[in-house]
Amino acid sequence: MTTDNMTLASDTGRRRVLLTLKKYSYLIAMVPLVLPYLILKAGEATGMVNLFAWGVGVFIFVVVPVLDLLIGRDTLNPDEQADVPGMLQEKFYRLLTLAWVPAYAVLLVWAMSVLASGVFSVWGAIGWVASIGLVGGLGINVAHELVHKDGRLETWAGGLLLSLVTYAGFKVEHVRGHHVHVSTPEDASSSRYNQSLYQFLPQAYVRNFLNAWKLEAVRLRRKELSPFSWRNELVWWYGVSALMLVGFTLAFGWLGAVFFLAQSFIAFTLLEIVNYLEHYGLHRRKLDNGRYERTTPEHSWNSNFFLTNVFLFQLQRHSDHHAYAKRRYQILRDHEVAPQLPAGYATMILLAIVPPLWFRVMNPKVEAYYQGEEDQLAS
Repeated sequence: MTTDNMTLASDTGRRRVLLTLKKYSYLIAMVPLVLPYLILKAGEATGMVNLFAWGVGVFIFVVVPVLDLLIGRDTLNPDEQADVPGMLQEKFYRLLTLAWVPAYAVLLVWAMSVLASGVFSVWGAIGWVASIGLVGGLGINVAHELVHKDGRLETWAGGLLLSLVTYAGFKVEHVRGHHVHVSTPEDASSSRYNQSLYQFLPQAYVRNFLNAWKLEAVRLRRKELSPFSWRNELVWWYGVSALMLVGFTLAFGWLGAVFFLAQSFIAFTLLEIVNYLEHYGLHRRKLDNGRYERTTPEHSWNSNFFLTNVFLFQLQRHSDHHAYAKRRYQILRDHEVAPQLPAGYATMILLAIVPPLWFRVMNPKVEAYYQGEEDQLAS
């Protein structure tokens, strides 16, 4: 064996070991489902249950960013010929995302029963609901992975998971709207240069909800069906949400209704904040024919911090996801040409909620990206 062949074999072996380690690292993405139980038990053991009720937020926005800095970035890409075919056949990756659906449903009922037991003070109860809502926001990320797939099991599982946080419109609008119009003025989920988070959120809530119904109406009319047909999938998914609301109300009274709606609001707000940072200030250029250039890895912000990446099923490799939307999370790639966020999503969310800090960090990056094409900043 030549020296070159030995080196190649060594590199291949090392890559496969690292990919195997990364494979089982995705179990970290299941931690949010058990975190509320763990923080409740820690609160009971220390007599500080109201303080620990806020623990999910502390874990996401304090512990994870610190560990991101300590662990560092991950630029490992699977080889398209040697690794990807086998990785696509492994059921492990698919089972993790599917398992989230029943697990979150169980978590919701259990968390509400804990709240109804009266163990929390008012501020502790608020922290508990916020914690469950944050887990729900992470669940939307799992649903995001599922609804992009072709198989009925996964797409239905994604729709059900979205119904648990009353955001079923995402299933339609994200795939048929956002991915078509991303990084253009037509997309409510693509934030513009110098647009604050608080300017972005109201339009994201309203436009994405309405656009989902419009897109579904268009689909049905093409089949010569009424938008009010039982074939309208939004009717079904929002129907599930309504049944959940009724169930929680009947079982737990007004507190059950408030809990279900509040955790939903926190969950989909977290989603829209992530949308805000994923495309901030990036624009697809308009061509002479009036159309926009095709979506490439350069139209989404990327972040390769290892822990957050496995925690979010590689959502931070957003550039590859938008360029190749059907790619499963385990084979998403890092692209050197993609613009890079300076930190993981948790840290960037904290910056986004303070617009002066966000603009101070991100505007120079956007301006540098469009150096020589400053007209793009106003598009």
